[in-house]
Amino acid sequence: MSAVNIAVIALLAALAAWAAWRTLRRARRGGGCCGEHEQAEARIAVADRNRAHYPHEVRLRIGGMTCENCARKVENALNSLEGVWARVRVDQGTALVRCKQPPDEQALRRAVGQAGYVVTGIQRKGES
Repeated sequence: MSAVNIAVIALLAALAAWAAWRTLRRARRGGGCCGEHEQAEARIAVADRNRAHYPHEVRLRIGGMTCENCARKVENALNSLEGVWARVRVDQGTALVRCKQPPDEQALRRAVGQAGYVVTGIQRKGES
């Protein structure tokens, strides 16, 4: 076997070992867009779950969500707002937001943005 062949084999072995190490490290520490391999953050529960107390409703179209962890982050951001009760559907890319007061669209956009996502559309109840 020539010295060139030995050098190529050694280089390929080193590259394979490095790739395996990176893969194992990522699997142990988590990765992806939002830590899908890490423990999910706790859901922020809304204390008042009486629908009659939430006369205003909007549907937000949200861009950038790819998994249930994404949806949980958006839902928590919205539910942390006073007088807001939100449910997020990652499969539809939407959030149904119920509000006790007329919705402050800028506050909703800001909360979603601070969670790392973007509101691409807002539809008030009764609009098509």
